[in-house]
Amino acid sequence: MSARQWNIGSITKKRAMLSPDKTAIIYEGRTITYKALNDGANRVAHYLQEKGLKKGDRISVLLFNCPEFLEVYFAAAKLGIIFVPLNFRLIGPELEYQLNNCESRLLVFHDTLIENIESVRSNTKVDEDKFLYLKSGLPNCAGCPEWATDYKKIVESCSMAEPIPREPIYFDDPLCIMYTSGVTGAPKGAVLSHQQTYFKNFQIILYTDMSVDDRFLAQSPLFHSAGLFFLATPVLCCGATMIVRQSFEPEQFTIDIGKYKPTIIFCMTAMWKMILETKRLDSVDTTGVRVVVGGGEKTPLSLFDELSSRGLHMQMGYGQTENSVMMIMPKEYVEKKKGSIGKPGFFTDVWIAHKDGKKAAPGEIGEIVARGLPVMSGYWNMPDMTAKTIVDGVLHTGDLGYMDEDGFFYIVDRAKDMYRSGGENIYPAEVEKVLLNYPKILNIAIIGVPDERWGETGKAFIVLRAGETLTREEATEFLKGKVAKYKYPRYLEFVDQLPMTASGKVKKADLKKKYGVRLNA
Repeated sequence: MSARQWNIGSITKKRAMLSPDKTAIIYEGRTITYKALNDGANRVAHYLQEKGLKKGDRISVLLFNCPEFLEVYFAAAKLGIIFVPLNFRLIGPELEYQLNNCESRLLVFHDTLIENIESVRSNTKVDEDKFLYLKSGLPNCAGCPEWATDYKKIVESCSMAEPIPREPIYFDDPLCIMYTSGVTGAPKGAVLSHQQTYFKNFQIILYTDMSVDDRFLAQSPLFHSAGLFFLATPVLCCGATMIVRQSFEPEQFTIDIGKYKPTIIFCMTAMWKMILETKRLDSVDTTGVRVVVGGGEKTPLSLFDELSSRGLHMQMGYGQTENSVMMIMPKEYVEKKKGSIGKPGFFTDVWIAHKDGKKAAPGEIGEIVARGLPVMSGYWNMPDMTAKTIVDGVLHTGDLGYMDEDGFFYIVDRAKDMYRSGGENIYPAEVEKVLLNYPKILNIAIIGVPDERWGETGKAFIVLRAGETLTREEATEFLKGKVAKYKYPRYLEFVDQLPMTASGKVKKADLKKKYGVRLNA
């Protein structure tokens, strides 16, 4: 049987046919219909063809959340061009590395990011005539530089007709290269196909019981797996409405809940903490919200309770760039299995494996591994790393966890974050989750540091809430009866902020590097 021809760009094409006047996106208060979104994607696709770009070429965006981000994404998909979203927080050398690693030929960027691009532009493989400038709408931004082309001016002159790809696009062709957040080591480009994304769509649609009548509010950056593959692609495939802004601001997010009456909300733990800090959520009507999806590392149990008291029952999930949303928490078990990341999704098999590859029994800690249709194809130009991560079709996540007797999964920690003290394995995340319930602590990260007596011991980096102070004795007293004494961090250091990735994860590699701790490969 011949390979099936289908691509993710068909989503906007079909939606423009089926529901052209339906609101696809509410962006900064502006409504964009499905027809308008598809017209924009078609214009970009014709521009890409005019510039000689073809199937398999890579193009990149360095953009805040905006409709143009999605226009380029769907345009690339329609032509079999590989889309590479870049983290807008990248500095020059990081940007140069990723553009050259994937040999990107075109870059669309926002005006506020010119300086970082200009510092490395001549060192990248982007074609000289393929830098596209886009206004962000923010004040005091530079105009279009002479070495770039104005996105709006050039694209608006292109045809809105459906483009005809010059080569067939198959289900298993690459759609996107999405770079990992680089918690440790150099970022790796996960290659995600049209097929993998198709099955992610329906895994999420089934998870949330999404319909065309839903309004989905989220503020994850679109360059991130959660924003592009948990929010945008499934919502637009389903024909629902996505509500998004250029960037996250906790008070505005709270206002949007009241203004737009979303039925589904996706919000990470770090964001919920900031929203609750504003004290504005109690004045907002949340009765229309039927699904709240979220979580993230180190979600304290107290956060579930704070949200539940407001009628928001958060369903935890678990995924990676390499395999988005592999785990889902059934809504009816939110309270019964608080702290669990749920059960494997519809198209993903997940289990706990020991180092010898054997399946772990319930309650035993091992590595979380997965197999299924949404798993990435591999890492771009990294065959050795791909072979270490995907073994006989099984994705090794690098996360440690266990499964209970009822088949619910729990994360313990990253394998590389574990340290050994006096011969005992210590998982920092276990202690971090407990201390995050202490009212004075806003955020925390614990790493293992060298110790003459025990080999390693724990050092906690703590961000306190405004105006608070904390002693080691207070922290130790709070830990009593909650974790074993040998797990207590020996050292505390108070910091104004922790180094974070765009998805709200602490960059422990940065802390380990600074404090002379050997980094695991």
